[in-house]
Amino acid sequence: KRAVDTASLYFIFGSGLAERTMIFSEARPANEKQVCSPFKNFRGQIQATRKMFALDLDARQAAALTGLNRNTINRYFHLIRTRIAEFCENQSPFTGEIEVDESYFGGRRIKGKRGRGAAGKTPVFGIFQRHGSVYTEVVPDCAKATLQAIIRGRVSLDSIIHTDGWRGYNGLVDLGYKKHLRVQHGQNEFARGRCHINGIESFWSFAKRRLMKFHGVPDHTFYLHLKECEFRFNYRGDNLYAIILKIIREKPLF
Repeated sequence: KRAVDTASLYFIFGSGLAERTMIFSEARPANEKQVCSPFKNFRGQIQATRKMFALDLDARQAAALTGLNRNTINRYFHLIRTRIAEFCENQSPFTGEIEVDESYFGGRRIKGKRGRGAAGKTPVFGIFQRHGSVYTEVVPDCAKATLQAIIRGRVSLDSIIHTDGWRGYNGLVDLGYKKHLRVQHGQNEFARGRCHINGIESFWSFAKRRLMKFHGVPDHTFYLHLKECEFRFNYRGDNLYAIILKIIREKPLF
């Protein structure tokens, strides 16, 4: 089984470069380096690295294909994630039908404790505009004051907000929001007509599945990986490479 299939290389680089690229097989020792790089200079390697990031290749795969050191790839990926996070933070306020929810990432599962109150996990708050985008924020807790401060800053008052039954959402109508509808997950109610939070929950599933491939994300980089998940989810039907190039041109990495 190849680390990256030939069809992917043709898509990334075109036939000429794909044919010149040496792919590792699982039969090779894990520490064996690529014999040669198909790129003529460092600039070509960096351009290829951007494409590989857009296609969601990991640092090991990118290093094998470009001939760059894995640490160099990781540093470059870190810079791209930083620009993506800044881009996501500057997106427009949400309006219309909005779903909000919290989720918990990382930590060891402790018997009898899941979701809210689970030890060692990082709480994340999310806002999803139906037929639109998602926004996420790492939060210190899921108290009413914390969550509603984010909602006030990100969601317009003429919106209809959908939540579960968590008490942190009590009083949203009193804040001036047009309508607040709830589903009571604690009573095994997950949808009632248009009242549900399936959209934001689909993002939680997407993000957790994607982060699993890293086999653990350090606390100091979790925010950047979370924002990358947000970015990939929001633009999953678009040309990510073109969007990333535009972001980098407007605010260079160096």
